[in-house]
Amino acid sequence: MTDIVSADWVADNSERLDIVDVRDGWEYDAMAHLPGAVSIPFDRFRTGSGDSEGMLPSTGEWAALLSRSGISADSEIVAYDDHHGVFAARFLVTAELLGHDPEKLHLLDGDFSSWQLEQPTSNEGPALAETDYGGDPPATTPLVDADRVAAAGEDPEAVLVDTRDESEYADGHIAGAVLLDWRDLVDDETRGLLPREEALAVLESVGIVPEKRVVLYCNTARRISHTYVVLRHLGFADVEFYEGSLTEWEAQDRPLESGHPDS
Repeated sequence: MTDIVSADWVADNSERLDIVDVRDGWEYDAMAHLPGAVSIPFDRFRTGSGDSEGMLPSTGEWAALLSRSGISADSEIVAYDDHHGVFAARFLVTAELLGHDPEKLHLLDGDFSSWQLEQPTSNEGPALAETDYGGDPPATTPLVDADRVAAAGEDPEAVLVDTRDESEYADGHIAGAVLLDWRDLVDDETRGLLPREEALAVLESVGIVPEKRVVLYCNTARRISHTYVVLRHLGFADVEFYEGSLTEWEAQDRPLESGHPDS
């Protein structure tokens, strides 16, 4: 499963890792980056077309991008950004959903701002040798459709989770959803994941427990990517991912409820 790893772990294992920087290209060039990191800005893998699903790129687009970036289907990847990991998580979830072995996918705990406080940075780009990224689509994925999401809001064995902020939730959310702003699991000081017991307590406070099936949505599947990685890292086994999120939900003219979580 995709997990979260420390800066020290990345530094100790960098020789065998493909390190991916998903910040804007100008940040990679002008503000330095992790040594050996390749630049794959968020907007290069964000919007799908052709045979894509939701906001995912097509399998062909994805394979071409990773091939150009020197990444192969058996690469062990760590990704980072400078926004508490949310954009990097989207890269990693995209890789998992399109067939990369999740055991070889890692999110840097913290982000570039926290890394550079104690670790070396570089202004040199790596020498890239193009690969033939030929990963196979996975037999099963955590992706679910709108009907299953709607049913989760009424299922006592499931918890439907809105990972946006409170004002967005109040303006309109799917019936039965609980609110968990994805940043509630992030420590603003370290810029990484809360300590394990604190994170589990935050989750339990809104009814998200390992015994239940967890169904995630936001607006465009970026924020749920971070929550998905965190939940899997914490050992949640049954986590489902609504790739279409509210973009698709509203396009299908499905109903929303309004109001704050305690109203």
